[in-house]
Amino acid sequence: MAFWKGLLIFTILWIVPATAQPNADTSDAPAPEAADGAGSAAPDAENGPERWNIFYQATSIGQYHGTFRSPYSGPYSLQDYPERDVSLTTTLFFGLRLDQNTQLYFDPEMAGGRGFSNVTGIANFPNGEMPRIASATPTPYIARLYVSHDFGFGSEKENFESEENQLAGERPMTRYTVVVGRFTVTDFFDNNSYTHDPRTQFMGWGVMYNGAWDYAADTRGYTWGWVHEFHARRWSVRYGSAAEPKTANGMRFDRRLFRDRSDMFEGELRYRPGGHAGAIRLLSFFNRTDSGTYADAIRLAEQSGTTPEVTATRRIGTLKYGFGLNLEQEIMTNVGVFARLGWNDGKTESFAFTAIDRLASAGVSVKGKLWKRRFDTAATALTVSGLSAVHAQYLAQGGLDFIIGDGALRYGPEYVSESYYSARLFPGLFATLDFQRVINPGFNRDRGPLWIPTLRLHLELNKDMFVRKQS
Repeated sequence: MAFWKGLLIFTILWIVPATAQPNADTSDAPAPEAADGAGSAAPDAENGPERWNIFYQATSIGQYHGTFRSPYSGPYSLQDYPERDVSLTTTLFFGLRLDQNTQLYFDPEMAGGRGFSNVTGIANFPNGEMPRIASATPTPYIARLYVSHDFGFGSEKENFESEENQLAGERPMTRYTVVVGRFTVTDFFDNNSYTHDPRTQFMGWGVMYNGAWDYAADTRGYTWGWVHEFHARRWSVRYGSAAEPKTANGMRFDRRLFRDRSDMFEGELRYRPGGHAGAIRLLSFFNRTDSGTYADAIRLAEQSGTTPEVTATRRIGTLKYGFGLNLEQEIMTNVGVFARLGWNDGKTESFAFTAIDRLASAGVSVKGKLWKRRFDTAATALTVSGLSAVHAQYLAQGGLDFIIGDGALRYGPEYVSESYYSARLFPGLFATLDFQRVINPGFNRDRGPLWIPTLRLHLELNKDMFVRKQS
């Protein structure tokens, strides 16, 4: 029943905005920016840079899993009985050009619904739109509020189309950009044309982003900070610094920014072998938080004869660091492959994203133009996640992370295969059928496997649906 209620809410949210201009035909989402950094020509480039834009999206995801083998369970286990859950997010994207090189973006958002077992039990959780808070009632909040400014070098320009959080017009090809405000750091780091958006692409946490990157975020996935980027035609380098939550998976931010924060660095190289776009990105991160370490928790538990508890070992400024490799390559027109590798030290408490220390993910994405459905996509991927030895020992002795903890553990890598088909039903409205198979949920060979079928509905509108163009 909850699933159908979610679909009813989604339908209402679709019909009401659409009636604002019944004869308007929304265009589908444009293709990702070309991997060589050259944006496609803006449709209104002859009229000068776009002064403002507005977009709207609504995404509803309904998921189900049945019973599976589960000889025991703990406080943060995936429940072994059937679960049917639905999530809903709606977002307005406002963009405003303050001057030629300065842009302001403001995204109010609303999210609600429930995830399996209160969003616990699987490290590579199957719903990327499900915030790590079990709130069935949709709640409004500010997702993004930031300013971006370009410092240009040379006369060469790059054209951009109007998109969510992107104004149409020219930007310097060679530029130094500063972004300050509230955002998600995944807006700027670890991008991938084939898997980066759970609203339209893969939905698993460990495949939509690099699951081993414990990126700075509150419970809903956003933070405050700044990003610096130097962009050239074939390459870019980025640095970002962002606030960490005060506690693991917390809503409040730690204000001790000189001691506790996340620092991120990324280099990106773009190329076109045989005319097919490709890119490689190298990511490193250094997080300092008020967190604990698994070895100290085990040692303390042995001394006291109790169950290890990593939260009992927290210290301000504890360092967690890691690295990521991100690859994408078009191998033929309308067919692309991608891969990610991730590693973090595995010693420090899982704090902001999820409990993954090692990650390998790869897949293929095919555009429907090959079968005369140009707006459709079919894709499949396999993601293998792992833990460090001390992290696995901590869980085996009954320790808990904020997302997993069965009270015991017979360790094995968590395997998640995911395949989906996204079909455009009408201009701006997409439906996706997705299937995920999870082996060793929560890294536990004593539990699972299980299948997770998913139905996703996604609506996207642009300002032409609200403002009739003048002839």
